[in-house]
Amino acid sequence: MEFGPVPVAAAQGAILAHSVRKGCLIFRKGRRLSAADTAALEAAGFAEVVVARPGPDDVEEEDAAARVAAALAGPHLSVAAPFTGRVNLFAAAAGLAVVGAEPIHRLNRTHEAVTVATLAPFTPVEPGRMVATVKIIPFAAPRDAVERVLAGLTEVAGGPPLRVAPYRPLRAGLLQTRFWGVKDAMLDKTVAVTRDRLAALGGTLAAETRCEHAVAAVADALVGLAADAPDLLLIAGASAITDRRDVLPAAVEAAGGQVEHFGMPVDPGNLLLLARLGGVPVLGLPGCARSPRLNGFDWVLRRLAAGIPVGREDVMDMGVGGLLAEIPTRPLPRAGHPPADAADGGDAQAPRASRIAALVLAAGRSTRMGGPNKLLAELDGKPLVAHTVDAALASRAHPVVVVTGHDRAAVDAALTGRPVTTVHNPDHAAGLSTSLRAGLAALPDDADGVLVCLGDMPVVTPAILDRLIAAFAPVEGRGICVPTVAGKRGNPVLWSRDHFADMAAITGDTGARHLIGANADQLCEVEVGDDAVLRDVDTPDALAALRGDAPAPPTAPVRG
Repeated sequence: MEFGPVPVAAAQGAILAHSVRKGCLIFRKGRRLSAADTAALEAAGFAEVVVARPGPDDVEEEDAAARVAAALAGPHLSVAAPFTGRVNLFAAAAGLAVVGAEPIHRLNRTHEAVTVATLAPFTPVEPGRMVATVKIIPFAAPRDAVERVLAGLTEVAGGPPLRVAPYRPLRAGLLQTRFWGVKDAMLDKTVAVTRDRLAALGGTLAAETRCEHAVAAVADALVGLAADAPDLLLIAGASAITDRRDVLPAAVEAAGGQVEHFGMPVDPGNLLLLARLGGVPVLGLPGCARSPRLNGFDWVLRRLAAGIPVGREDVMDMGVGGLLAEIPTRPLPRAGHPPADAADGGDAQAPRASRIAALVLAAGRSTRMGGPNKLLAELDGKPLVAHTVDAALASRAHPVVVVTGHDRAAVDAALTGRPVTTVHNPDHAAGLSTSLRAGLAALPDDADGVLVCLGDMPVVTPAILDRLIAAFAPVEGRGICVPTVAGKRGNPVLWSRDHFADMAAITGDTGARHLIGANADQLCEVEVGDDAVLRDVDTPDALAALRGDAPAPPTAPVRG
């Protein structure tokens, strides 16, 4: 790949390596410079710019990132669209992130241009949590490096090195032992805490029983619980296990089971017993398991709930990262800290997929069509508005909100059976701004942004919408994402929540286009290479062109 400063006149077709800004001219790094761009740079007084120009032996960053991400991703992972050489992988189910450390190490050691960062192995994840990100560091990677990475990933035994192991509906039985004088309130609290732990992983506490803290009594109670065919047996002893020959391990063996391991290098949680009875895992719980705070029992329970076997060596390997909390004799005890911490996978700042809603404006009167409602005109046997809505539903955007107005009943009928939220705008005759305001008011409070889609643009694809979503990153200056084709801006436009108030304040028959210029520092132009983002249906000629009956009319500017 060529890299360095070149005269502006020689920069056409190259990739801008550093952002440039002068007056109203703002070109961000990564922009592929067109003839119009170089003319604008020369007019602004730039003599040269720093560019990158991939060669025939390179794979451009987005293609390379997409290929590597596809090879990495295993079950229950969703792969976002590439943008600026990055592809994020998100959990598609609640469970544990399973990471093949050695294949990831080999990938990152192959070439400095190709990188992947992941969560720690066995991190708990919810749907939408980022599990990994692939990043091509420069603007292109050597083709041979990409091919070596891909070849290495295909050789991984057991499939792709990244996946999510979903939690299963685990049924557990709990046995508590007691001494004379032990209050039921303490045992009841343990039941509640255990039930909550299981429920958080999609499981249930199917049975609970109590008995004397003696070998014979515990053995009999275990056999009774096992008769109900649970997936897991839990024992909370009145006294902590201190040796393999203590009451609880001895009772497991007396019941016909096997003790696999006692103790674990996790604090709190050292005194955990790992055993098995008739093929069912048995866990002798450390005393800290009576508290809802994170401890070593949680680490084992999560793996079992995700269908990941836990053996003696697995427990012994938990020491790295196994220091979960300080004790009072150590400095800075965690008293008063919230229970969620990084080791618990509960960090509120953990990366997640942006929550993007889609807002389809479908309230217009179609005055330029000369009579009929253009949104109900058919294209390939389906109304135009249905094409737009179906593209939104097939994208990563959720939910999809449709604003109706003119011909409300007919538009509703055209969307029958589709999982959308419909909002009627009784003031639609007052202009586009009223529909925008009505739609914004209907968005969920947790939406990070909104794709404003026009109902009369039926050939915009889900892939285009997903590319805009992949580009979205307000903290990195990409809070307004506009699709472009050869430098021309189109629709839909993705807006961050930061702009909702200004959008809702617009009046008259206009969209939010003027806000783009007023927030140039948040503008990201996303080249999509598809003129679908420029093709709206305002006139009979435009509809005929879309159906292939006439030449395409001139393209329209951004409206929303």
